[in-house]
Amino acid sequence: MNLQRFCQSCTLPIENPEDRGTEANGSKSDLYCKYCYQNGHFTDPDMTLDRMKKIAEEEMKKQQLPGNVIKQAMDMLPRLQRWKDGTGKQGQIL
Repeated sequence: MNLQRFCQSCTLPIENPEDRGTEANGSKSDLYCKYCYQNGHFTDPDMTLDRMKKIAEEEMKKQQLPGNVIKQAMDMLPRLQRWKDGTGKQGQIL
């Protein structure tokens, strides 16, 4: 069974290795996409959950995704690795 992998910051599907962000040592991140995470750090370290929700929702609407898919993604965001502790600052793997 092949489970769908999603970025643990923005919910973007991570389907291919080139979609994955990078760790400080250059290896591919298992958790985050290339837009959210590069070289072992979040690309926008000051991102808030509320701002991420707004950005993700706008992108999904541009892609004309169904409303129920957008709602499901918005409901999932607070439970993702980056946001679930409430700080939004975690994610760096040493």
